[in-house]
Amino acid sequence: MTHAALILNAGSSSLKFAVYVDADETPEASGQVDRIGPGPDHAEITLADASGTALPVNAPGSLEDHQQALNAALSGLRDNFPDIQIGAVGHRVVHGGPDFTAPTLIDDEVLGRLTELEPLAPLHQPHCLSGIRAAQAAFPDAQQVACFDTSFHRSMPRLNEIYAIPREYYDDGIRRYGFHGISYDYISGALRQTDPQLSSGRVVVAHLGNGASLCALRNGKSVATTMGFSALDGLAMGTRSGQIDPGVLLYLLDQGMAPADLSNMLYRKSGLLGLSGLSNDMRTLENSDLPEAAEAVSYFIQRLQRGIAEMAAAMEGLDGIVFTAGIGEHSASIRAETCRGLAWMGVTLDDAANQKGAAVISAPESRIAVRVMATREDLVILRAVRKLAA
Repeated sequence: MTHAALILNAGSSSLKFAVYVDADETPEASGQVDRIGPGPDHAEITLADASGTALPVNAPGSLEDHQQALNAALSGLRDNFPDIQIGAVGHRVVHGGPDFTAPTLIDDEVLGRLTELEPLAPLHQPHCLSGIRAAQAAFPDAQQVACFDTSFHRSMPRLNEIYAIPREYYDDGIRRYGFHGISYDYISGALRQTDPQLSSGRVVVAHLGNGASLCALRNGKSVATTMGFSALDGLAMGTRSGQIDPGVLLYLLDQGMAPADLSNMLYRKSGLLGLSGLSNDMRTLENSDLPEAAEAVSYFIQRLQRGIAEMAAAMEGLDGIVFTAGIGEHSASIRAETCRGLAWMGVTLDDAANQKGAAVISAPESRIAVRVMATREDLVILRAVRKLAA
């Protein structure tokens, strides 16, 4: 038997998984289960070996929850890798609250405290914890490790954590937590290896996917970020509103909207989907001729430009921008339009390099370096698992 670590990243309707053996940082196997949840759609599962070659897996049919999704993934892994035995499992957990500031071994007490945080991240936290419970059931003897999206931002100065509301609310846990921290942690470390000089300066990282945020890195540490108490604040996202006047929310409540309906609107019906009336997927919007789709894309870019300027102000300057995650890594047009609107800051794009998705897409004369980097949250989690579950 080959002992291995299983890394899980549970989304609202998906489950990414990867298996690592020995000290290797190339997964022996990796895959994803999509379309998890009740409804008529059949789930989809993919599995590949270390070379990226697709492997056969049985069509899973409908998968009601993440426990069923994990069981389907494990079935595919056992069929293709019968000699692998899982000795430890690492989990991405979106919200760690004020107390969990580093990767943590999971026990019943920890799981209970994380469950109490579900109202703070209703789109993600329940599914993260569902993945943990499913892994505990599947591997009762394996050590389980939680890595938190909020932990990386605990280096922020107090002024960037507090809200201008009565001070006692801060002690009750109402503060800016920030998210996507596992991704930012990876980019910070990778940038230190590839461009040490830029890493030691002032960098804005743009994590742009269905969820989107910015992080101001100074000498590799988070000093400010666009998300706050929840994963709603900041940039417009696939289905989330981003920044909105709280007076709008008070007005809707005063008009009789139920809190649950308001939450559903802000988390699931807003953002690119709400503005376009078409889709939350940037690829669909970029390929659409509808004026509403174009307006949604323009809004996304405008908020991104304003957010980068805000992050630069928090660092009193800017030396570089890094684009990452699905949109950041793959949409040359979003990168181009964003950078054109930042020419006043000294950003000059190399259009040919940008179209190719090169590692460096700024022109040689650009005062601000612009990079494209693939994020690897799984590696951050893997390294934590190997440290804690040794």
